[in-house]
Amino acid sequence: MIILVGFISMFLGRYMINPFKVVQILYSNMTGNALDTVQNTIVWDIRLPRIFLTMMVGAGLSVAGAAFQGCFHNPLVSPDLLGVSAGAGFGAALGILYTSDVFGITPLLSFGFGVLAVSASWLLSRIKKNSTILSLILSGIIISSVFHSLISLIKFVADTDSQLPAITYWLMGSFANTSWDNVIFAVLPISVGIFILFSLRWHINILTLGDEEAKTLGVKPEKIRIIIILASTMITASAVMMTGIIGWVGLIIPNLCRMIIGSDYKYLMPLACILGALFMMSIDIIARVITPAEIPIGVLSALIGAPFFAIVYSKTKGI
Repeated sequence: MIILVGFISMFLGRYMINPFKVVQILYSNMTGNALDTVQNTIVWDIRLPRIFLTMMVGAGLSVAGAAFQGCFHNPLVSPDLLGVSAGAGFGAALGILYTSDVFGITPLLSFGFGVLAVSASWLLSRIKKNSTILSLILSGIIISSVFHSLISLIKFVADTDSQLPAITYWLMGSFANTSWDNVIFAVLPISVGIFILFSLRWHINILTLGDEEAKTLGVKPEKIRIIIILASTMITASAVMMTGIIGWVGLIIPNLCRMIIGSDYKYLMPLACILGALFMMSIDIIARVITPAEIPIGVLSALIGAPFFAIVYSKTKGI
């Protein structure tokens, strides 16, 4: 199914390409005889890296969302719970404001501030001696609010002709400027993060029983929770670094998987990975073809995700 959607994505767009021509272009590039045509550039250098990045981002955010929901015993949390998206958004806005993305500094600032936001949330939650999951969640809300306020401040002082539109468009999320360099930078942290979370599926199952039961079964909840947060933060910060803020994916896909296959993370996590990739690839196609100007992916994911989640919620007995 992923291969089919990916193939469809290669010939659909504002510049339509015959499917047979797409096959010819792919074959010529894989055999080392790349065609020197505009269509070859569109398929191989623009659309193909974009497909790979949408797959990685969709899969990564969905797996991170599923892990967070198990980690915090709450199916209504998402990967940006601890402020990673807000922090990354501030880093990107700061980069656009002061560097105009010289030497690709903006993605690095985005990643750095995303990690910093989560670290700040963690440290804030440790102020009290008896730190709980609730204190960590509340700390994440506080840190997110701080960074959202800083983003608003940057938008206020940004140049309205060049910087403000760039900041606003980036914050809405987009795959429009994807290149093979983006894929190379994103593949390692997202893949490592997914691998770590996959290896913790059985531990997450135990965490859902509660901390006391987990300790009884020989699992250290605090240690596992830290690893989950670090891996999920690495995935989310890497995704936001390359594409901007994309919401809802890490919330609705795990809940959809839970409806289909149940709450066993042994099966839920792989399904979330697949459906997340399919969902992101599908809405990216819609974003490219539904209007003459490409719709920001974050806007479309919210427009589709919010009503879809309402339907999912209405059909469940309780989550």
